[in-house]
This record gives sequence, structure tokens and C-alpha cells, in this order.
Amino acid sequence: MQEKTNLDKALQLGLNEAEYHRILEILQKTPTFIELCLFAAMWSEHCSYKNSIFWLQKLPRSGPQILNAGKSENAGLVDIGGDYACAFKIESHNHPSAIEPFQGAATGVGGINRDIFTMGARPFAQLISLRFGDFSANEQKTDRLTKGVIQGISHYGNALGIPVVGGDIFFNSCYNHTPLVNVLSAGIVKKSEIANAIASGEGNPVFIAGSTTGKDGINGAIFASANINDESDKQIPAIQVGDPFAEKLLMEAALEAIQAGDILAIQDMGAAGIICSTSEMSARGNCGMQIHLDRVPLRNKNMQAEEILLSESQERMLIILEKGKEEKVKKIFEKWKVNLVQIGEVINKSSLQFLMNNEIIADLNPQYLVAGYGAPVYQREYTKPDYLKSIEIFDIEKIPQNISYQKEADTMLQLLNLCDKNWAFEQFDSMIGITNLNTNSEYNANLIKIKETNQILALSISGNENYVQAHPEIGTMIAVAEAAAQIYCSGAKPLAITNGLNFGNPYDTDVYWQFTECIKGLCHASEKFKTPVSGGNVSFYNQYEIENINTPIFPTPIIGMLGILENENKPIASNFQKAGDDIYILGKIHNDISSSTYAKEICQIKFSPAPHFNIDDELQMMHNMYALIENNVLQSAQRISKGGLYIALIKSASKKNFGIEISTSKDIRKDAFLFGESQGRILISVKKENEKNFKTFCIEKNIPFLKIGSLNSTKEICIDDISYGNIEEMKTKYQNAFRKQMDRF
Repeated sequence: MQEKTNLDKALQLGLNEAEYHRILEILQKTPTFIELCLFAAMWSEHCSYKNSIFWLQKLPRSGPQILNAGKSENAGLVDIGGDYACAFKIESHNHPSAIEPFQGAATGVGGINRDIFTMGARPFAQLISLRFGDFSANEQKTDRLTKGVIQGISHYGNALGIPVVGGDIFFNSCYNHTPLVNVLSAGIVKKSEIANAIASGEGNPVFIAGSTTGKDGINGAIFASANINDESDKQIPAIQVGDPFAEKLLMEAALEAIQAGDILAIQDMGAAGIICSTSEMSARGNCGMQIHLDRVPLRNKNMQAEEILLSESQERMLIILEKGKEEKVKKIFEKWKVNLVQIGEVINKSSLQFLMNNEIIADLNPQYLVAGYGAPVYQREYTKPDYLKSIEIFDIEKIPQNISYQKEADTMLQLLNLCDKNWAFEQFDSMIGITNLNTNSEYNANLIKIKETNQILALSISGNENYVQAHPEIGTMIAVAEAAAQIYCSGAKPLAITNGLNFGNPYDTDVYWQFTECIKGLCHASEKFKTPVSGGNVSFYNQYEIENINTPIFPTPIIGMLGILENENKPIASNFQKAGDDIYILGKIHNDISSSTYAKEICQIKFSPAPHFNIDDELQMMHNMYALIENNVLQSAQRISKGGLYIALIKSASKKNFGIEISTSKDIRKDAFLFGESQGRILISVKKENEKNFKTFCIEKNIPFLKIGSLNSTKEICIDDISYGNIEEMKTKYQNAFRKQMDRF
């Protein structure tokens, strides 16, 4: 006799009262404990997207470059021409990383790469976007989380054999208790070998492949759908434990079987484990499955049925084969020493039947469980936050000015949010597969040579939580523009977007307003740049509770972008190239320090508006940039972003240790000129012999430009005839600041 349940039990599992009563209506009876557990897992925010799916459906998802893989949501697919497509996606593993940073980050890497190779695509590159707390608030905790996450990514990614080719790492007090760990992975697949995750064919066998099932990760989806608090560390058993070597073997076996045409459907067994993969695959195929839980290979003895169903043990897949091909596929998996065990079969009705020792312990319609089908969909109330009132009255004229900013410039170079993060990236293998063309940070985007097609693909990742906190819609558009600029400034063209959307609790009306505004910004920007959203991830509940006071993170949309270099002879460097070249700024310069690192860190201005941004000017600038690169007019190009012109100058000069002599504008405050982060500006260098052609082009196209100086071989950085230091000494400070912080413990 199975345990009966009640409303209190439902509330303990994360369901609300309305959801419990809906379950009663669906089942026409009181649910058993197992049934209630399955609904709780599948209707959790992590699996159902119940508070975001209404708004996500507004995103532009179609275009000639977007391929439909049969409504499989493992990853987005982008047509890159010829016989091939690129699968790419961002996933987060925030909650697990807050409790156990090493395993939390490591299993996040495993999960996102499984999403890629279950499409039939071989992963070729990863990018990271990490957020941690302020070291001054709790230095040892921030140090532990930062090192743990970086070591976890390194451990799993290096062993799996997929290079980390780039990314960003930033620090902000809003992440003191809730770090963000977003990982992008991209893979290449023949269009004829794309795999789907749709169950079909009555009588076709259902297999579990990969590692054994244990008690690690049980209720992980429910854990990820609640605020972090002082009791969260007691949920460490919810953290999965990963084995990258097992995943490597699973990947090779799965790809070989997919390429042989022997797999009908395949899905990663990630969040919510067996119940999630069986229900989602069944719902997509409008069919069902009969699953024998006692046939599932276990690593822990005496596991209960609900534990088997909800375990999130890593490196596992659910695979459906065409009946009669079992032995052929088993030989492939045996060759790679990977478990492949039949646990059930497809049935021709909307029924998920779970059996234990031939006794049915749960029989549910999968349509009622799955996001986009019968799972709940909510439109939450939202209100514009009060904190924005203080932002809107910001007055730059109240900020005092200096004659020289040498001290401030020296401080800026060593700020953790601006300095070089080589300490972290040196721990990642960036050269596995020898396809990464950007190992020396020569280009704005991360350029990867695809050996299967002889093409060069460009990947970028962007996000600035300070801008989004100040104005969620504009801040999100800036993230899209930044990602696109990295692509364009490398000589490539953008194709599509993937996103990782990180927010606090959706039941908080301020947070939900931020979310809806970000979606509006993402819609508008992706339409403008003609970069449809191929897929992505939403992570809510990045919020910390202390004595009933909730502190959400700043809204943090992370934008990943895929582009293609159509002319492989035309990638352009971000670094200055030759002494004697002239230095220009393309775009309008504004008297603006709003939401800049300078305003926050040097002027101690906690809140200020988003920096100046005009999306039409931005788009036109990028098209003009592309034309200038195509016409061989430019020597280098780098978008002016975090840290403003000064940081862009130092980064561009330090590669070859150039000296610089520039003059600021009398019409713009010097601090705004040097450190402001107004958008739509690109730092370029031009050969003397190309100067006439460059100016003629800009005048004809009505492109704003300003010559600010030139490069020399003195190694001295001079601004308005004042020396700011030697570039070699400045580079040492820039490169060592983060390393010194990480060496403190």
C-alpha cells in the first residue's frame, strides 16, 4: 500500500495550494507519495519554466539560419551552410555551485555538453560567464567559491577534451551568497545526422545508457527552484557528482551510434532524472512508455522507487532504438565500455507506466507533466522597483573633476572587474583539438576553425549586470550589442543568439518586472540584429534569505552569440599593430559616466542610469565597421566597453608594448572621455597610407570619427602631454592584480 498525501506534503515538496488541487483534478484522486514527488519535480521552476515560458514565447525564434530539430529542446541548431549545422546553448548551475562550488560547476559543464552531443553534434568549444561576490564583504568565502568553480570547470572540461576558448569573470556584492555559473557549449553536426528527443514507434525498446544511478542529485530540480538560505548547505546530498571520463566514453558511444543511424531518439537524463526524460520524450511524441525501475542499474542498494525516478546522477542518457537494432547498438556501447540496459518500451497511448517488480507504482499522462504541454503557466504580477527613483535623478555635474587622472587610471588597471583574468584561463585547456585561433587573445570574438567544413566560426559572450540593474530593457539590449560587436570587430557576421537569464525570485514583483523588461530588450535587440534566439536557459531564485529578508541578485542576462567569418583571410586583431599608426574613435562620444566601473568604484556612486545607448546607431556602426574591415582600411578594432577608452587603450597597446600619445576632447569631461562607458564607440588604428581612404569612407557614410593620437615605440602612455606610465609596468599591474588576489589564501 502506497503512502497517501495531503496539502502539507505538497507544500513541503515545493508545490502551492492551487497546484495541489489541480493535481487532484487531473488524477481524480488523492495522489500517492510517488505521484506527488513526480509532479513536484516536473512542475518545479527548473523543469517547467512555469513563471517564464509565457514571456519566452515572445522571443524571435525563427529565421532562415535556424533549423528545427523536431521541437527537441536539447540545444538550438543554426545552419552554417553546406551540409553542416552548429548546435549551441548556455546552461547555468548556480544553486549547486553556491553550496558545493567544485562539483556544482563540474556537473554544469557535463550537463551543457550532454545537451550538445545528444543533438548528434560533437562539442568543439566552451565559453564561461561567472559572477562572484565582493572580496571585501567576505574574502574567504568569495575566494573559496571562485577557486572551487574555476577548478570544477577545469577538471571536467579538460578531461572531457573540449577547450574553454573564452568568457568573462566579474565580481559584485549582489552575488555574495549566490554566485552565477553560466557555461556555453557549441558543437558541429551534419544535417543528415541530427538527433532528436521524440519518442515514437510502439514496441520500440527504451534504454538507459551510461553511469549507474545513485542517490546523488535527488530532488535537485526542486532544490534549484527555491531561494538560497542558511539551511541550504544541509542539502548537499542534492548536489550531483560528476565523472568526466565516463562522459567522454558516453559521448563517443552516443555519437557513433547516432552517426550510424541506429538511434531514433536520445535525451540527457539531467534535471529530475528518469521522470523528466521519459515524460518529455513521450509528450513530444504524443505517446507513452512502460518503464521497469527494477531494471535500472544502481550504485546504491535499497533505493526506493521515487529515488530511482528522481535521481540526477550524472552521465546518463535515455535512448530509444528501432526494434531489431538492439544488438548492433549494444556492440557500439560495449566497444566504448558504456552500460546500455533496456528498461522499457514505447507504448501507443499517453501513459507513463512505472513498474517495480512487475507492479505498476505510478501511471501518469506525460502531457500533464511537461513544460509547453500541460504543466502550469503563470503570468506573475510585476511592479517597477522603487530603487530606480534614485537612479533617475543622477547628475554628472555634481561629480568633481580633476586636471589629471593618473592615480585613478592606475587604480582602474588593477580593479578585479577590469584586470586580466589569466590566472583563471590558464587553468583551462584552450588548445584541445587545435582549432582555437584566439589563444593569444588577438581577436574580439573567439574564432574557431571547423575542420569538417574548413570554416571559421566566431563565438562571443556578454552581460553587464550594472547596466541591467539600472535599466533592464536597455541593459539587455547592450548585452546583445556587445556580443554582436565582438563578432563584427573580428571581421565576422552574427547568426544567432543563445541566452542564460539569471534572476531572483519570480514571486517578487520587482524581480518579475526586471525579467519582463529584459525579455522586451532581448526581443527588440535580436530583431534589430537579425539574430534569432535559438534557445537558452532561465535561472530564477538566485536570492538569499537572512532572517526573512530577501536579497536578489542584480538581473543578469548573459548573451551568447554565434557568427561566421565569411572571408577567412579577413579576421582583424583587437590589438594595435604598428608604431606610427593613428588612433581613432568611431562613434559619438558622450559626456557620460553612468553605470561605469569608474562611477561605481572610483566615485563610489552606487546607482546611476544605464550608459548612453542608441540601438540604431549601434547597428549602423557595426555594418560600417564590417565594410571598413572588408576594404582593408583598418589595422585593429576594439569596442570600447567596461572601463571605457582608457582600459581599451591599455589592452590594445600592451600586446606589443606600444607607446601612446593621445589628446582628450575639450568638449567632453576628461573622466567621461577616458573612463565613461557610453555605447556605440569603437577604438581603431589606421595606417598613415590608409588615412585618406578611411576619412573619405567615414564622411561618405556619415560615420562620426575623431582622431585622438598615434602609436610610437617609446613605451610611454601620454595623455594631454602628461605621462601616465610605462606600458610594460602598466601591463604587469593589469595582468597580476587578479593573480595576487587569488594567491592570498
